[in-house]
Parts: sequence; C-alpha cells; structure tokens
Amino acid sequence: MTQKASFIKDLSLPVIAAPMFLISNPELVVACCTSGIVGTFPALNQRSSEGFEAWLIQIKETLAAFEAETGKKPAPFGVNLIVHPTNPRLEADLRLCIKHKVPLIITSLGAVSQVVDAVHSYGGLVFHDIIKKRHAEKAAAAGVDGLILVSAGAGGHAGTINPMTLVAEVESFYDKTLILSGCISTGRDVASALQMGADLAYMGTRFINTSESAAPEAYREMIIEAGASDIIYTAAISGVHANFLAQSLKAAGLSEEDLKKNTKIDFGKELDTEAKAWKTIWSAGQGAATIHETLPVQKLVERLRKEFLEALRDQTAMIAQYG
Repeated sequence: MTQKASFIKDLSLPVIAAPMFLISNPELVVACCTSGIVGTFPALNQRSSEGFEAWLIQIKETLAAFEAETGKKPAPFGVNLIVHPTNPRLEADLRLCIKHKVPLIITSLGAVSQVVDAVHSYGGLVFHDIIKKRHAEKAAAAGVDGLILVSAGAGGHAGTINPMTLVAEVESFYDKTLILSGCISTGRDVASALQMGADLAYMGTRFINTSESAAPEAYREMIIEAGASDIIYTAAISGVHANFLAQSLKAAGLSEEDLKKNTKIDFGKELDTEAKAWKTIWSAGQGAATIHETLPVQKLVERLRKEFLEALRDQTAMIAQYG
C-alpha cells in the first residue's frame, strides 16, 4: 500500500515552493500557502534561533487570521533544516519546530532517523532531498515520508541525473511521496512531473521572480535575461556543485579556470563567508530560460494552475488518438 502525503488532495496545485537561501521569507511563505500551494523557508534565513521562532509565530498567526477571515484553510508550510554536523543550530531549531508543530520539515545534507522520529512525535512530515539513488535508499531507511528528487538543471545544489531516470530509479523501491525538482517553471512542467511519476513538483527559481520574495531587483532582472546556457554548474562557490547565473559569477571576477575547481574558492575579505558569496553570486536553475517577468504569488499560481489544467486536457485528448 502506498503512503502519500494526505495534504496533496487539498492543494490548488500540486506544488511546493522550495526553501531558497536568503530568498524565502514569511511574506513569500504566506502568499504561497494562502494561494493553495506549500510555502517553505530555510531556518538559517534567520541569523538566530530567536529570529527563526519569531518567523514561525508570524507565519502561524498570519495563516490563522487568513483562515478565520476567509473560511479557507491555507496549504501547510514547511521549514528546511540542514542536518549536518556543521550546522550548530540544528538542535535548537528542531526544538522550535517541535514546539510550534511545523507541518513539514525538509531535511538536507543528511537523513537522520532521530530527526524523523522527533518530527513524527507531533504528527509532522519529513521530506528529504536527494540527487542519486544511494542517497534515496539511505533516506528511506531513516523513515522519511517523502523524497525530493533534485535532478539535472535545478537551482542550488543540483544533481546531474535526468529527471525521468531519477524518478524511475527511486519509485522502483520507494512508495511514499515523490517530489520532483529541476527546471519546473510552468504549469505544463508541473503536469509533466506528475506524468513521470512524481506526486508533487518542487519549484524554486520561478518563485525568485515574485513580488514577495527577498531577491534584489537586479537578481530578478538577471533571471529574466538568462537563457539555459547562462546557468553554470560549479563547486567553486561552496565546495559542492550547484547552479549559478553566469553574469553574477562574472561580476564577482571569477574566471573559467576558477569555476572548474572542485573545491571552494577563498573569496578573501569581500566574500569571506559562504553566506556572503550566495548573497552576491546568485543561484538559478535552467528553468530561468522560461521566466520573463516578476509576478505576485497569487497571480503566478493562478497562471500555473491554468497552464496545468490545459496540459491535463491536452493529455486526455491524446487518448482518442492513441487509445
């Protein structure tokens, strides 16, 4: 018997707006949830656990007020936790997620059964992001409720495997919720993700270009101007391969030789921490090629839903031809 996340049936569109470092904020999360899709943010977008808790309270109170005023139940929200020894805040932030009963926890850089058990203790769900089958097998063994398959072309720390192959490999042994990430920018892309076997689409880059995101205007404009070939896959920024906008890499003074390195570059005094590097060197997925404007989240979701339904109707019509 398959075990899919129950909240999926209540969404206006089967989409999770991915947690983006330095970009996702309470305004973006709330706008997503009140539009009927899952909104998320990284705990580390706040500089302290105290600030993180303030965001949790703000999101919960705003969503509760929305439900009281409209009678509509918003979509659940989620928090991304970095589950790795290098994150000194993991224990404190996890305690806050338990305290506030965050509906969805997205774990990165490690699937730990103790974290999964802690979230399950209050009824929360844990989704874990992976880029290859071996990582998926470890996460499944840890008891996660869903796997986020980060395929080739995704923004941030992306994998290199074609999405069709990655979904096929993972669904051969995993029957819980599958979420597909990588170059998903339109409603038709969402429909394609489901056609491949995913239960949800994971969209990051498309939500950078929304009115509510914390992205600088220059960042949004660079995405609008970018084509697929303007996305560079390099480990030079954080020591782990990720996709970045070529123009922002050029503006930082990085050469082609720099970008070929498999270790993190020492940026010196101006960019002396990874956070500063990501603040001025901007990430995006290859889906940037189909982004041509910035919209409020509500209007974007309405457009995505229209495109999604049109794509489903087109697929249904094919039955008459090939059925």
